[in-house]
Amino acid sequence: MSTTPTTGWLPASFVHPTHVEVGLGHHLRPIRAEDVDLDMVAVMGSRERLWGIYGDAWGWPPASMTREQDREDLARHAAEMVTHESFNYALLDTDETALLGCVYIDPPEKPGADAEISWWVVDECVGTELEAALDVLVPHWIATDWPLERPRYVGRDLSWAEWAALPDLPR
Repeated sequence: MSTTPTTGWLPASFVHPTHVEVGLGHHLRPIRAEDVDLDMVAVMGSRERLWGIYGDAWGWPPASMTREQDREDLARHAAEMVTHESFNYALLDTDETALLGCVYIDPPEKPGADAEISWWVVDECVGTELEAALDVLVPHWIATDWPLERPRYVGRDLSWAEWAALPDLPR
């Protein structure tokens, strides 16, 4: 696989961040297939709430997701980051013994934005200082470290239902 970005939604010279401090002993880093055991616990432990957020739009996470399906999905995310097709960052504790959420940075599917960004934390972190820190960090990080002029924060700037009602961009 090439290590050179191949898509046009970001400048070819852009180098994506590989470690972002969130605070409170947590950081973001690109997700990898090797994160599958941590990811399975996070996703399936919060599956009902995550389905309520992403189910209609992405069909994710499926109720019967297997470890191998998750590993394949994580490998796809990791490969897409190399080519700058899309980005999936894992929210991890300092020792990387727990995956507590994810941040997605994707090219736009709908008009009016140059990226579509969303994030989540596991059920046990909802309403905590960690969730609040991530909520503050992500827009600031995108504004300072990413070459985006009109990012759309889906689920925050507009609801997922409002996003889904927008027309699709031509492919």
